[in-house]
Amino acid sequence: MVKDTPPRWDRRMQQRLARGEAAALGELYDRFASLVHSQAHRMLDDEDAADLVTREVFVQIWEDPEAYDPQQGSMRSWVARLAHRQSVRRLRGEAASSYEAEHGEGAVPDPEEVERRVRSATAAARADYIVSSMPAPLRRALELAYTQRRDYRQAAADLGVTEDEARRRLRLGLQLLSTANADPLEGAAPPGYGRAR
Repeated sequence: MVKDTPPRWDRRMQQRLARGEAAALGELYDRFASLVHSQAHRMLDDEDAADLVTREVFVQIWEDPEAYDPQQGSMRSWVARLAHRQSVRRLRGEAASSYEAEHGEGAVPDPEEVERRVRSATAAARADYIVSSMPAPLRRALELAYTQRRDYRQAAADLGVTEDEARRRLRLGLQLLSTANADPLEGAAPPGYGRAR
Protein backbone atom coordinates (compact mmCIF):
# COMPACT_ATOMS: atom_id res chain seq x y z
CA MET A 1 0.00 0.00 0.00
CA VAL A 2 1.30 3.49 -0.88
CA LYS A 3 2.12 5.56 2.21
CA ASP A 4 -0.42 8.33 1.55
CA THR A 5 -3.21 6.00 0.48
CA PRO A 6 -5.96 5.81 3.10
CA PRO A 7 -7.04 2.38 4.32
CA ARG A 8 -9.61 0.66 2.14
CA TRP A 9 -12.30 0.99 4.82
CA ASP A 10 -11.81 4.78 4.94
CA ARG A 11 -12.13 5.12 1.16
CA ARG A 12 -15.23 2.93 1.01
CA MET A 13 -16.82 4.77 3.92
CA GLN A 14 -16.28 8.15 2.28
CA GLN A 15 -17.79 6.87 -0.99
CA ARG A 16 -20.81 5.44 0.80
CA LEU A 17 -21.36 8.68 2.72
CA ALA A 18 -21.03 10.70 -0.49
CA ARG A 19 -23.78 8.51 -2.03
CA GLY A 20 -26.00 9.35 0.95
CA GLU A 21 -26.11 5.87 2.50
CA ALA A 22 -27.70 6.28 5.92
CA ALA A 23 -26.35 2.85 6.92
CA ALA A 24 -22.81 4.17 6.35
CA LEU A 25 -23.45 7.02 8.78
CA GLY A 26 -24.78 4.51 11.30
CA GLU A 27 -21.67 2.37 10.91
CA LEU A 28 -19.39 5.39 11.26
CA TYR A 29 -21.34 6.51 14.33
CA ASP A 30 -21.05 3.07 15.92
CA ARG A 31 -17.31 3.07 15.32
CA PHE A 32 -16.42 6.63 16.39
CA ALA A 33 -19.21 8.11 18.56
CA SER A 34 -17.49 7.11 21.80
CA LEU A 35 -14.25 8.76 20.61
CA VAL A 36 -16.08 11.99 19.78
CA HIS A 37 -18.13 12.00 22.96
CA SER A 38 -15.23 11.24 25.30
CA GLN A 39 -13.03 13.89 23.68
CA ALA A 40 -15.79 16.50 23.87
CA HIS A 41 -16.64 15.55 27.45
CA ARG A 42 -13.03 15.82 28.55
CA MET A 43 -12.66 19.24 26.95
CA LEU A 44 -16.01 20.67 28.04
CA ASP A 45 -16.59 18.76 31.30
CA ASP A 46 -20.30 18.71 30.51
CA GLU A 47 -22.31 15.64 29.48
CA ASP A 48 -25.02 17.61 27.65
CA ALA A 49 -22.44 19.68 25.75
CA ALA A 50 -20.57 16.49 24.80
CA ASP A 51 -23.83 14.98 23.51
CA LEU A 52 -24.46 18.11 21.45
CA VAL A 53 -20.92 18.13 20.02
CA THR A 54 -21.30 14.46 19.10
CA ARG A 55 -24.51 15.19 17.19
CA GLU A 56 -22.97 18.25 15.51
CA VAL A 57 -19.91 16.31 14.36
CA PHE A 58 -21.95 13.55 12.76
CA VAL A 59 -24.32 16.03 11.13
CA GLN A 60 -21.28 17.81 9.69
CA ILE A 61 -19.92 14.49 8.37
CA TRP A 62 -23.29 13.62 6.82
CA GLU A 63 -23.64 17.02 5.18
CA ASP A 64 -20.09 17.17 3.79
CA PRO A 65 -18.33 13.79 3.55
CA GLU A 66 -16.06 15.15 0.80
CA ALA A 67 -14.41 17.35 3.44
CA TYR A 68 -12.45 14.26 4.49
CA ASP A 69 -9.00 14.54 2.92
CA PRO A 70 -7.19 11.19 2.94
CA GLN A 71 -3.87 13.02 2.54
CA GLN A 72 -4.37 14.46 6.05
CA GLY A 73 -4.71 11.08 7.76
CA SER A 74 -7.21 8.36 8.51
CA MET A 75 -10.94 8.82 8.86
CA ARG A 76 -10.52 8.27 12.59
CA SER A 77 -8.06 11.18 12.68
CA TRP A 78 -10.46 13.35 10.71
CA VAL A 79 -13.37 12.57 13.02
CA ALA A 80 -11.16 13.35 16.04
CA ARG A 81 -10.14 16.69 14.49
CA LEU A 82 -13.80 17.57 13.85
CA ALA A 83 -14.63 16.74 17.47
CA HIS A 84 -11.73 18.85 18.68
CA ARG A 85 -12.68 21.84 16.51
CA GLN A 86 -16.32 21.69 17.53
CA SER A 87 -15.37 21.40 21.21
CA VAL A 88 -13.01 24.38 20.89
CA ARG A 89 -15.77 26.46 19.25
CA ARG A 90 -18.15 25.58 22.04
CA LEU A 91 -15.49 26.28 24.70
CA ARG A 92 -14.75 29.70 23.21
CA GLY A 93 -18.47 30.48 22.93
CA GLU A 94 -19.06 29.48 26.55
CA ALA A 95 -16.14 31.63 27.71
CA ALA A 96 -17.54 34.64 25.85
CA SER A 97 -21.07 34.05 27.18
CA SER A 98 -20.01 33.61 30.80
CA TYR A 99 -17.73 36.65 30.64
CA GLU A 100 -20.53 38.74 29.14
CA ALA A 101 -22.95 37.55 31.84
CA GLU A 102 -20.42 38.47 34.51
CA HIS A 103 -19.25 41.81 33.08
CA GLY A 104 -22.23 43.06 31.12
CA GLU A 105 -23.53 42.77 27.60
CA GLY A 106 -20.92 43.37 24.92
CA ALA A 107 -17.99 42.71 27.27
CA VAL A 108 -15.25 40.64 25.66
CA PRO A 109 -13.10 38.14 27.60
CA ASP A 110 -9.33 38.30 27.54
CA PRO A 111 -8.32 36.32 24.42
CA GLU A 112 -5.18 35.02 26.13
CA GLU A 113 -7.23 33.55 28.99
CA VAL A 114 -9.64 31.91 26.54
CA GLU A 115 -6.74 30.40 24.58
CA ARG A 116 -5.13 29.19 27.80
CA ARG A 117 -8.37 27.37 28.66
CA VAL A 118 -8.59 25.92 25.14
CA ARG A 119 -4.98 24.68 25.26
CA SER A 120 -5.47 23.20 28.72
CA ALA A 121 -8.64 21.37 27.67
CA THR A 122 -6.95 20.18 24.48
CA ALA A 123 -3.94 18.79 26.38
CA ALA A 124 -6.24 17.02 28.85
CA ALA A 125 -8.27 15.46 26.03
CA ARG A 126 -5.07 14.35 24.29
CA ALA A 127 -3.75 12.81 27.50
CA ASP A 128 -6.98 10.84 27.92
CA TYR A 129 -6.82 9.68 24.32
CA ILE A 130 -3.18 8.64 24.61
CA VAL A 131 -3.75 6.68 27.81
CA SER A 132 -6.86 4.96 26.46
CA SER A 133 -5.17 3.95 23.20
CA MET A 134 -1.78 2.84 24.54
CA PRO A 135 -1.16 -0.90 24.82
CA ALA A 136 -2.68 -2.49 27.93
CA PRO A 137 0.71 -3.40 29.52
CA LEU A 138 1.85 0.25 29.42
CA ARG A 139 -1.50 1.55 30.64
CA ARG A 140 -1.54 -0.96 33.51
CA ALA A 141 1.99 0.02 34.58
CA LEU A 142 1.02 3.71 34.64
CA GLU A 143 -2.16 2.96 36.59
CA LEU A 144 -0.17 1.05 39.19
CA ALA A 145 2.41 3.81 39.52
CA TYR A 146 0.12 6.84 39.53
CA THR A 147 -3.27 5.64 40.70
CA GLN A 148 -2.17 3.04 43.22
CA ARG A 149 1.13 4.76 44.11
CA ARG A 150 3.30 1.68 43.44
CA ASP A 151 7.02 2.10 42.82
CA TYR A 152 8.61 0.23 39.92
CA ARG A 153 9.54 -2.74 42.14
CA GLN A 154 5.97 -3.14 43.40
CA ALA A 155 4.60 -2.60 39.88
CA ALA A 156 6.94 -5.32 38.58
CA ALA A 157 5.65 -7.74 41.22
CA ASP A 158 2.01 -6.88 40.48
CA LEU A 159 2.55 -7.21 36.74
CA GLY A 160 4.62 -10.38 37.02
CA VAL A 161 7.54 -8.89 35.08
CA THR A 162 11.15 -8.01 35.85
CA GLU A 163 11.99 -4.67 37.44
CA ASP A 164 13.76 -3.64 34.22
CA GLU A 165 10.61 -4.41 32.22
CA ALA A 166 8.45 -2.43 34.68
CA ARG A 167 10.81 0.57 34.37
CA ARG A 168 10.75 0.25 30.57
CA ARG A 169 6.94 0.22 30.50
CA LEU A 170 6.70 3.20 32.81
CA ARG A 171 9.29 5.15 30.82
CA LEU A 172 7.59 4.42 27.50
CA GLY A 173 4.15 5.22 28.89
CA LEU A 174 5.42 8.54 30.24
CA GLN A 175 7.11 9.35 26.93
CA LEU A 176 3.83 8.78 25.09
CA LEU A 177 1.95 10.83 27.66
CA SER A 178 4.42 13.71 27.38
CA THR A 179 3.19 14.35 23.82
CA ALA A 180 -0.16 15.49 25.26
CA ASN A 181 1.26 18.94 25.96
CA ALA A 182 2.62 19.40 22.43
CA ASP A 183 1.14 22.43 20.70
CA PRO A 184 -1.33 21.21 18.05
CA LEU A 185 -0.75 24.41 16.11
CA GLU A 186 2.86 23.34 15.62
CA GLY A 187 1.87 20.04 14.03
CA ALA A 188 2.85 17.76 16.92
CA ALA A 189 -0.43 15.92 17.29
CA PRO A 190 -0.50 12.47 18.94
CA PRO A 191 -1.83 9.33 17.27
CA GLY A 192 -5.50 9.62 16.46
CA TYR A 193 -5.38 13.30 15.62
CA GLY A 194 -3.66 13.03 12.23
CA ARG A 195 -1.73 16.01 10.99
CA ALA A 196 -2.56 19.43 12.39
CA ARG A 197 -4.09 21.92 10.01
